[in-house]
Amino acid sequence: MNNIFDVDNLFRIPFTYYVDHCQTYIYKSFTPVELLIKAGEQDAAAVNNTISIYAEAKKPNYPAIDSISFNIKDKAYYILMYDCSTVILADVKNTSLFFEPALQAALTYLEINERQDAGNYEPMISLTNQAAFNKVKTVDWSKFAYSHILVPGAGPDNLTTPLSGEGMLRCRLAVKQYNQRKAPFIVVSGGAVHPFKTKYNEAAEMKIYLMKAHHIHENAIIIDPHARHTTTNIRNDARLIFRYGIPFDKPGYIVTDKYQADFITNMAERCEKELKYVPTNWVSASQKPN
Repeated sequence: MNNIFDVDNLFRIPFTYYVDHCQTYIYKSFTPVELLIKAGEQDAAAVNNTISIYAEAKKPNYPAIDSISFNIKDKAYYILMYDCSTVILADVKNTSLFFEPALQAALTYLEINERQDAGNYEPMISLTNQAAFNKVKTVDWSKFAYSHILVPGAGPDNLTTPLSGEGMLRCRLAVKQYNQRKAPFIVVSGGAVHPFKTKYNEAAEMKIYLMKAHHIHENAIIIDPHARHTTTNIRNDARLIFRYGIPFDKPGYIVTDKYQADFITNMAERCEKELKYVPTNWVSASQKPN
């Protein structure tokens, strides 16, 4: 899907930028058979990539946060891989699905590397985001200039700090815009990313901070606890807006620092490399709502 974004220093103050959402579909011209084939190709590539990174130590897109957890030159690692193979073979012994061995291998390697983040907090629509999802149906959208305020996460530099100072500042600026009734929701986005193997989730910690320090009601906060980079902050945000029934014809609002905002406006090439498509198209700031 493509999302049309417009980023601008809306109030000429640090951190506050404008973003506009719109959706089209990359594969809208595909037949059902072509869609099935494409989905199979994408899933197979994901399984193979997982095995390559978390069993064979292939370098991921972001080695500092997503690398394998083991020293593959240690004797203990060879023993671990042998044991994994034994368990995987037992798991798929009675299956007739051709993809099951590779799939179970990928899931096993994710487990031993403690990289099961993609399933955490799910199903969000009936758990951590339930209050906000239920509120969507009651919003009078004509009273708001923006559909939501997106706050990309910023991880700390140590394993004992739940939320970085930068993350707090972004949340504070989001609260300012929320209290001015710019939008009915704040979307906080970021996974357990920085530093390597942290147990703290950026989105979850920002939600706690917003509720405890700024008394923002839970039904005004949507979390995206899975994004691992700015590219997926934007992509996942668009997916949540679509899935939760928030209007796509109403602009959103990004709160971040100037460094990240500059990156967002110039990240098309990186999106092509990592996501295989560009989820953002930039449009003129003259289209901002009043």
